Amino acid sequence: MISERLDKLVEEMVAKGVQFDDAVHEFEKRFIVKVLGANDGSLTRTAEILGIHRNTLTRKMGEYKIKKRS
Repeated sequence: MISERLDKLVEEMVAKGVQFDDAVHEFEKRFIVKVLGANDGSLTRTAEILGIHRNTLTRKMGEYKIKKRS
């Protein structure tokens, strides 16, 4: 099911001329925001779930201008 949904999304993006880097960045940003929100803004827990180091999460949040919820 998820594979079919992703296939359709990728087809749409390719048809609209979305660049690979833009697609990857947008996906990564949205994924981080969702996991961060689901964990009430806990950077430690979010990094654990994403399988990345907390410092990497903090760097990516800065890169994507994601603000930590207070």
